Amino acid sequence: MSIQIDKNKCISCGKCCDICPGNLIDKDDENKAFIRLPEECWGCTACLKECPVEAIKYYLAADIGGKGGYMYSKNHGEYMDWYIVSADHKKYCIKINKKVSNAY
Repeated sequence: MSIQIDKNKCISCGKCCDICPGNLIDKDDENKAFIRLPEECWGCTACLKECPVEAIKYYLAADIGGKGGYMYSKNHGEYMDWYIVSADHKKYCIKINKKVSNAY
């Protein structure tokens, strides 16, 4: 399981680079974000939550979403939507109230 960054969507803001607790995300010669060591990714999803343009997807293991399944998030102020897309392209959405989800 690891992230994948879409360089076409990346706006070079650097927020993912700053938030990654493993310091695994850098910028390339075009100033676009990339993950240096995908196999070292912890799967914490901090970069997904921080990215303002949904340029990052988290690819799921075969036992979770099927080979090719992934998830991404959309920030809506007080709420965050987590989308899970299975390998057969079925999409599921989980809406989270950020204040309540971080209460513990």
